[in-house]
Amino acid sequence: MATATISPADAEKLTKLRSAVAGLNQISENEKSGFINLVSRYLSGEAQHIEWSKIQTPTDEVVVPYDTLAPVPEGQELLDKLVVLKLNGGLGTTMGCTGPKSVIEVCNGLTFLDLIVIQIESLNSKYGCNVPLLLLNSFNTDEDTQKIVKKYANSNIEIHTFNQSQYPRLVVEDFQPLPSKGNAGKDGWYPPGHGDVFPSLMNSGKLDALLSQGKEYVFIANSDNLGAVVDLKILNHLIQNKNEYCMEVTPKTLADVKGGTLISYEGKVQLLEIAQVPDEHVNEFKSIEKFKIFNTNNLWVNLNAIKRLVQADALKMEIIPNPKEVDGVKVLQLETAAGAAIRFFDHAIGINVPRSRFLPVKATSDLLLVQSDLYTVSDGFVVRNKARANPANPSIELGPEFKKVGNFLSRFKSIPSIIELDSLKVTGDVWFGAAITLKGKVTIAAKPGVKLEIPDGAVLENKEIHDPEDI
Repeated sequence: MATATISPADAEKLTKLRSAVAGLNQISENEKSGFINLVSRYLSGEAQHIEWSKIQTPTDEVVVPYDTLAPVPEGQELLDKLVVLKLNGGLGTTMGCTGPKSVIEVCNGLTFLDLIVIQIESLNSKYGCNVPLLLLNSFNTDEDTQKIVKKYANSNIEIHTFNQSQYPRLVVEDFQPLPSKGNAGKDGWYPPGHGDVFPSLMNSGKLDALLSQGKEYVFIANSDNLGAVVDLKILNHLIQNKNEYCMEVTPKTLADVKGGTLISYEGKVQLLEIAQVPDEHVNEFKSIEKFKIFNTNNLWVNLNAIKRLVQADALKMEIIPNPKEVDGVKVLQLETAAGAAIRFFDHAIGINVPRSRFLPVKATSDLLLVQSDLYTVSDGFVVRNKARANPANPSIELGPEFKKVGNFLSRFKSIPSIIELDSLKVTGDVWFGAAITLKGKVTIAAKPGVKLEIPDGAVLENKEIHDPEDI
């Protein structure tokens, strides 16, 4: 890697920024120095340049097939070394909900957080162990989450919350922090992506506390991935083989072409994101032939290794510049991703896991899947119905009328049966009755200004519906 230098003009920018940031009393010294470090790395343009010809497909030693993992001898001993950490910094805004995304009801009246707590409780009871749950909040979700976790006070589970860093948004025009411009509200700040999980664990004191309790590994996952459950085989493999870091990957489908992939590069395993790919190779990156797997963002990381690397300031992940606009002012937020840290850890591997470990709920179309007869909930685990022969889930596209959870729920009297559905596309003002069955390819498109109601008990198989006569 070439060592990068900062131009005199940028050095001056940085000096001015540093003195402005020093005056921001809302954040800690750790946050100030972390932010300045990130900005100076960004200005120096030290980004790693990927030479396309050097990219190699990882071998089975580096990306281990899940079905080659050894059976597990003893559960409790392993679980006593584990901590579960859920990334809980996101809001439910895209789905029309206020507050943390993790409190949206997913199925059977249970929220993401309810399911996570029930899962870990049942592990703790079954194995007589104490796996704690850590929630990494952002300043957007912290206050609400503190209140919400009180309801689990009598559960058989220790819950710890801590916050990721709060960094000031940068005004593009003069490279000054937005909060110094008198924008003192939340809009002046941003959480710098989940790559920040590692310094936040350290700075919060949680890392040392966990190490003193004999914990060795943390399982990190997005709180909205219903498939990210504790897996003893994976944990056992990492402990046996002294792998400091493991990224769960799964085979790409056409829906995942933009997801980051694992490559072997100059003898190390690393994450390749679409943003790092030269324009002329983007189509090749998206192909399912050459890059067959993508990152689920289920990550297993050794706690001692995190401490060592954070202390050495060695986790220099690729910086993701994220331009935004606040009240007409162009701002920049610099972020990093936890998956990109893989190349800094020793004996890092990927494990190619079944698709069932990746079940994210990003939109109401995903809610439709998990609330349908395609899934059931048992002990907090969301389990796929064996009655469906096709290993892939149906593809579901719902129009903007269904985007918000409230609207989505009001438009379905009950969620249709979709065991035999291949694809569903709904546009316009459509309302679903109760006990409807959808099979094959179904398209329902209401004409503009027309309310289209699908009657109770309707069975729609390979149909295209534009008005009631088509049913």
